[in-house]
Amino acid sequence: MLDQGAPPRQRGTTGPASPGAVARLMRRKPVERLVAEGGQGEGGSLRRSLGLWQLTMISIGATLGTGIFVVLGEAVPKAGPAVTLSFVIAGLTALFSALSYAELAGTIPVAGSSYSYAYATMGELIAWICGWCLVLEYGVSVAAVAVGWGEYLNELLDGTIGVTIPDALSAPPGDGGIFNLPALIVVLLAMAFLLGGARESARANTIMVAVKIAALVLFCDIGVQGFRSGNYEHFMPLGMAGVSAAGATLFFSYIGFDAASTAGEEAKNAQRDLPRAIMLSLVIVTALYVLVAAVAVGAKPWQRFGDSEAALAQIMREVTGQSFWGTLLAFCAVIAIASVVLTVLYGQTRILFAMSRDGLVPKVFSRVHPRTGAPRANTVIVSLFCGVLAAAIPLGQLADATSIGTLFAFGLVNIAVVVLRRTRPGMSRTFRVPFSPVLPAVGLGLCVWMMGSLSAVTWVVFGVWMAVGLVVYFLYGHRRSRLAEPAPSEK
Repeated sequence: MLDQGAPPRQRGTTGPASPGAVARLMRRKPVERLVAEGGQGEGGSLRRSLGLWQLTMISIGATLGTGIFVVLGEAVPKAGPAVTLSFVIAGLTALFSALSYAELAGTIPVAGSSYSYAYATMGELIAWICGWCLVLEYGVSVAAVAVGWGEYLNELLDGTIGVTIPDALSAPPGDGGIFNLPALIVVLLAMAFLLGGARESARANTIMVAVKIAALVLFCDIGVQGFRSGNYEHFMPLGMAGVSAAGATLFFSYIGFDAASTAGEEAKNAQRDLPRAIMLSLVIVTALYVLVAAVAVGAKPWQRFGDSEAALAQIMREVTGQSFWGTLLAFCAVIAIASVVLTVLYGQTRILFAMSRDGLVPKVFSRVHPRTGAPRANTVIVSLFCGVLAAAIPLGQLADATSIGTLFAFGLVNIAVVVLRRTRPGMSRTFRVPFSPVLPAVGLGLCVWMMGSLSAVTWVVFGVWMAVGLVVYFLYGHRRSRLAEPAPSEK
């Protein structure tokens, strides 16, 4: 009997015709196949060892810290006291996308995050573009966070032993240095934790998250003592354009709430716990960000925020007149920012794991160590790449490049949730975006608006990055895609 789904035979041929070029670019990976392949790698499988608490801590660990400890100093000069409003706008943008992430994470609980969601709904080329954006989101943000870690390490060293690392070895080229050694060191430390396996990394991250939350609560308690209402007299000195520009930069500080979705193949009950972890982490992080930003601007005139990336430690020292509190906060920030590096690096390795399993990047990225259940070669390669990037590029450029890649990927997720609702309406969903497709459309619109607020230089960098990604896809991924092969059950 003929297979009615097979392509028609062409005259003069003995077999079915190859699908057209456009059809090959639009081929989709069935959800059932995505889920069935979950956890499988080259030589071993990932281990399901993470519960709701660990997943929530992964998302908080990947999100909380970067924006408030580091990027706040970059954003306040753009918006003035209205930076608190910028945090709210960035948080709302993240919230709408988080709703879409939560639905898709509960429906397609795999490691690839939005890359896998796009593969199941919009086809291989869009999935590749999304995955390439995630490399920008996760890989480059690791480097950006590592740069800020070095700033707080110097604050800690200065407050404890009176010595700092020279600019030549603690700042990248363009910021007065030659090579940012601390940034490289923190990435290598995170790599060492990840090589031990997901469960061990999650334990270390949980401890670090507790420290960072305690540090921010302590800052609010002390910083409010130096609060001056006069610092809010000119609330929006640079207008709404400044607020939106700062919001686009601060969106970097929300990157990571989707990190739980990259752990879909290591979660004990992924369909139930992933949506909960994503939403819970975003609520906690947004509340802390707005509170800390409000206290920080109230305690220090906004015009003086551009002089350091370790702004919170300086505020503590200025308010109390003592170096002890600033040093203590710097110590907590060193631990807090290290947890961001750890969890975001984890997310990057799992996304590349999924892309490798699909054949779009080399197999080495999906090779699993049989003892630890971790993709060791993947972890080492990604860590070295991010570490060198962190040591060589200034923070501001890294943060904006990361934001535009993230916003693009989030926009695709908002589209994907609507597409899957229409193409597979009967699928079991543990969480559903309310008022769909209205809220996903709002999420998409906010992503586009915030992308438009970024600088022309950032857009040029993004364009070059995407062009390089398309070259890589057509020279390697398109030819080696496993989706061109029949599924094991079809062979």
